[in-house]
Amino acid sequence: MPYSHPQPVDRREAYRKIRHLLPGAAAFAGTAGYVNSVGLGFFLTPVSHMTGAVSHLGIDLAQGLWSDAWASLSIVLGFLAGAALAGIIVGAWQLIPNRRYGVALMVEGALLALATFLLITKQRLGLAAVAMACGLQNGTGSSYCGLIIRTTHVTGTMTDIGVMLGHWVRHRQIEWWKLRFLLTLVLAFGVGGWIGALANHHFGPMCLSLAAVGCTLAGGIFWFITHRGLVDLMQEASPQPPRTSSFPGS
Repeated sequence: MPYSHPQPVDRREAYRKIRHLLPGAAAFAGTAGYVNSVGLGFFLTPVSHMTGAVSHLGIDLAQGLWSDAWASLSIVLGFLAGAALAGIIVGAWQLIPNRRYGVALMVEGALLALATFLLITKQRLGLAAVAMACGLQNGTGSSYCGLIIRTTHVTGTMTDIGVMLGHWVRHRQIEWWKLRFLLTLVLAFGVGGWIGALANHHFGPMCLSLAAVGCTLAGGIFWFITHRGLVDLMQEASPQPPRTSSFPGS
């Protein structure tokens, strides 16, 4: 994917930049954990990462559970389609916040709203919609300050944390800001999963609507803010007409 190319790291500016990125990344990770718990409660198959889904697909095929196999396959294909959609909407090789990220968030909210309706009516096609929303979210993240940001799963994040800790044990210098960033993502994903499990226990798939509304509102606000910012920049950059005096002879 085009999002897997790390950007050059300016270590003097990295920590300052990462402070602004951390709240959004943590919110993304928490949302993914929340959504994944709801998906697990419905079908016992993860929807925010594909390792478990592909494994379930193999098990279903081996046991001849064709209906379950189709559902597992729809999750895999839905995630792939969502990632492709991110490439179409965002189309960026590096994280440059603009209106397209707001659009991607609003589309994610719409997908989660569709999934809510489908799952409430006991249609497994809702799993594909949830997975597509997760793929879209994962695809909108990008490389930033030397990090490969993935917010819908924590396998790679835990690997990076383990490698950094191993370097620390070997008395090698590590970037502590990066370690704190990765730990925050893992914590946010876990907390989101815990909240999602509680919500699913009490309200069932209806609780997905909370994530749908949250993503839609966040995307709309982000789009509005960045749109206004771009408009202001365009106004500042546009040439101003020369002033004329109303006094004769001036």
